[in-house]
Amino acid sequence: MSDGQGAGDTALQAYGVGVRYRRGWALRNCSFRLPAGRICGLVGPNGAGKTTLLGIAANVLEPTEGALRVFGAAPDSAEAGRRTAFLAQEKPLYRRFTVAETLRLGRELNPGWDQRAAEAVVRAGNVPLDAKVGTLSGGQRTRVAFALAFGKRPDLLLLDEPMSDLDPVVRHELMGTLMAEAAERGTTVLMSTHVLAELENVCDYLVVIASGTLRLAGDVDELLAVHRLVTGVREGEGLPAGLAQHTVVEARATGRQFTALVRSDGPVTGPWETATPTMEELLLAHLRSAEAPALITPTAQVHGSRAVAA
Repeated sequence: MSDGQGAGDTALQAYGVGVRYRRGWALRNCSFRLPAGRICGLVGPNGAGKTTLLGIAANVLEPTEGALRVFGAAPDSAEAGRRTAFLAQEKPLYRRFTVAETLRLGRELNPGWDQRAAEAVVRAGNVPLDAKVGTLSGGQRTRVAFALAFGKRPDLLLLDEPMSDLDPVVRHELMGTLMAEAAERGTTVLMSTHVLAELENVCDYLVVIASGTLRLAGDVDELLAVHRLVTGVREGEGLPAGLAQHTVVEARATGRQFTALVRSDGPVTGPWETATPTMEELLLAHLRSAEAPALITPTAQVHGSRAVAA
């Protein structure tokens, strides 16, 4: 199963991945490629399939259909397990262990363990090493869970809403630690989050899922470059005829004023203002417009992907 891209430069590859539960499909026909060394935001509303996708990559779930590869290996392989760390939303830790015992467990289970890196994350939050995990606050437990993930020194770090219980100051600090780790070691990060503004200065890659299907995937710069935010005055009902040649992702009107996010098929010209959207504007428009055609940029495409190329 190959699309001509080497496993060495690809951290994660999904081939028509789908997961079906009794209530229906949680994820369906998901195909994309995440190049190694990228910081990727995994975005979508609650129940979109983000946690399901992360669970497959972390070997917590098995797909009903399709396959997923981590650096070319199956998620249940020793190779993938050695190179991957997963921080789940609930951050399971042994409550009766002390912080020091928790880090010791990480050291004994992971041959490449970095005790200094793990302790640095804990000490930065003034978390006592002799404290029982069960006595820690939610934010402190999150810090210990991060320490376990960083101490493993993974090549692929999977994060499922990792900072939802942290205050803004601690979120900012841990995000800085995450970015420094990724920059220093070339770690690939796939991070699910609802805080869209948090992604703006962090992520250089995006995967957007809505209603269990892939909506967007690819390099942030490439995704932004093919979209334009258009604002102007309506002269009648509906959008101006001049926008008909472009794919309109979303259009909103307030009185006579309209704003539209369009996927440009050439220059967007007319009696209106155009600008490159911010990442947040791009994401919100696509999340609100499930009927817009999917867009997978060339760097994110895999063999057999049915989505439209940029």
